[in-house]
Amino acid sequence: MTTLPFLVELGCEELPPKSLKTLAESFLAGIEAGLKQAGLSYDHARYYAAPRRLAVSVQHLALQQPDRTVYVDGPPVKAAFDANGNPTQAAVGFAKKNGVDIADIDRSGEKLRVSKHIQGETAVALLPQIVQQALDNLPIAKRMRWGASKVEFVRPTQWLVMLLGDKVVPTTILSQQADRITRGHRFMAQDERLALHYTNYPASLEHSYETQLEMAYVVPDFAKRQQMIVAAVEKLAAEQGGKALMPAALLDEVTALVEYPVPLVCRFEERFLHVPQEALISTMQDNQKYFCLVDNNGKLLPRFITVANVKSTNAKFIVEGNEKVVRPRLTDAEFFFKQDKKVKLESRNERLKTVVFQAQLGTVYEKAERISELAAFIAAQIGGDVALAQRAGILAKCDLATEMVGEFPELQGIAGYYYAQHDGEANDVALALNEQYLPKFAGDVLPSTKTGLAVAIADKLDTLVGIFGINQPPTGSKDPFGLRRAAIGLLRIIIEKELALDINVLSQQAVNAYGSKLSNANTVNEVFEFLLGRYRAMYEEQGIAVDVIQAVQTLKPAQPLDFDRRIKAVANFRNLAEAEALAAANKRVANILSKDGVTVTGGVDNSLLSEVAEQALAAQVASLQTQLAPLFAAGDYTPALSALAALRAPIDQFFDSVMVNAEDAAIRQNRLNLLASLRELFLKTADISQLQ
Repeated sequence: MTTLPFLVELGCEELPPKSLKTLAESFLAGIEAGLKQAGLSYDHARYYAAPRRLAVSVQHLALQQPDRTVYVDGPPVKAAFDANGNPTQAAVGFAKKNGVDIADIDRSGEKLRVSKHIQGETAVALLPQIVQQALDNLPIAKRMRWGASKVEFVRPTQWLVMLLGDKVVPTTILSQQADRITRGHRFMAQDERLALHYTNYPASLEHSYETQLEMAYVVPDFAKRQQMIVAAVEKLAAEQGGKALMPAALLDEVTALVEYPVPLVCRFEERFLHVPQEALISTMQDNQKYFCLVDNNGKLLPRFITVANVKSTNAKFIVEGNEKVVRPRLTDAEFFFKQDKKVKLESRNERLKTVVFQAQLGTVYEKAERISELAAFIAAQIGGDVALAQRAGILAKCDLATEMVGEFPELQGIAGYYYAQHDGEANDVALALNEQYLPKFAGDVLPSTKTGLAVAIADKLDTLVGIFGINQPPTGSKDPFGLRRAAIGLLRIIIEKELALDINVLSQQAVNAYGSKLSNANTVNEVFEFLLGRYRAMYEEQGIAVDVIQAVQTLKPAQPLDFDRRIKAVANFRNLAEAEALAAANKRVANILSKDGVTVTGGVDNSLLSEVAEQALAAQVASLQTQLAPLFAAGDYTPALSALAALRAPIDQFFDSVMVNAEDAAIRQNRLNLLASLRELFLKTADISQLQ
């Protein structure tokens, strides 16, 4: 089969940097989907992405679809011909529609059938529609128009390259006629317009494209450009005696802003270092797209790295320009910090008395009061300092009324920490003001102090109880109060910090703190069920099988730590050789006990045990009840379940030789009681019958 490389590049005005990578990946996915749907085989494909272009290259693309035969079924044979064998109108219409004679129609089956040989179309004919469809399906939140045209795209288009081998694929897409002309670097390329030729680079069109653009100071490969940035930034940072902060999102954005990256070291005045470094880092990263430098202890250095899009013969002007631009931003942060420190943090609560948290749930200050009360209760439960937790709770939201947080909302909690320190608050109290928001995302750190743990739990639970209490739970994808994130954060804290806390007890305490504000009488139960549902998502991320989670969920343990211990025990049990048989046995027992008319009336009467197998099972169950009682009481489920594996043999023997539904009512009832005792042993940990 003859194949050729294919290249499509759409040139635009500067594409949105935060979505460039996503657009490029989606463009590639759309092209590949179109090729597969069209039946055009290829070896591999890849995307390119730079500020002014989206491109996809395809290697070894088939030049034509394979020929194929399709079968078209028509009306039933009985309806197509009358009793004399003459074609009816149904047969005539079917033949006419498909352009064949009635005599050529296959009538060997129940229905008329026509076979058609379809010659495959050429890639040249198919590619324009494939590219157009891929562009139409890009995830563009808001499309724009330009000029007098009604064409819409994320940015105005400037050029279009479509090459199959060295031949241009003739088409017009998004107002651009396909050509081989691309553009080099806007400033550094001697001739910005660049004609791509495959024949000049016999290795591949892909190699030709990259090589020719790089010669024109454009690095089209997003990943390669990013690697260049990382390597250069790390080298410069090491030369400055520090390391660069390069969050993934920022790195992607900077990569999307430049065609030819040139990292440069810049400085700012050391006087700004007395401002909380989080504020400085925030403004430099979010507003200026700089990579900040820190020392080995994580302390901010008075230097940063900017990535220019041009290689200048006199880079000092670029450096000075960036230093000049960042100075007012840092000055603002310094000013807000100084202003905020002029008043006590606690005094900010007065302003919060007029700030609404939620219309039905009152003000932010009222929320702080509830957090304070609930945090004190939790602190007492976990062995923390009640007074410190109470104090941290009442100060928890004060920094929301500061100038610093007003300018840098992402500093809520962090600003409170610094201002509490300045006011001379206890260190645990200051830390708790920041730790209340932890964890902020999956895998984030947890509060480090018991005061922080108490406030973090109280904050999240207050929101959960409040929103459920006014009947506004999350629906579908809408979760305006971030209840799902709060719920998982709450569970993570309790489990990972090994806190013996009962969700229902805490929820009831939170409900009590709201007084008469809540209208939902079933709040505690609904919050519990919501949290119960979050376990699945949390444990699936850890690789725990769904049936293991369901086995524990069925029992609805009220303590998250207890839930976690059961999960680990069942996951371990599932790997035992006896697990499958015992799960099946539990399922059988559950089915027997759930039948209509079956009741369990008490314990096992040994005098009614007549069969050897039931005597053996009863003795084993009784022994394990005594043996495992301390383990269940201590929540030590793993060894308990492992010990229950010894029941496999006596259970198998019981079902092989004992008829549960005996004629004698007393014997029958006693055997049901035995099975109930057996099942109860397993249910001390989980419903093993749920295991697949």
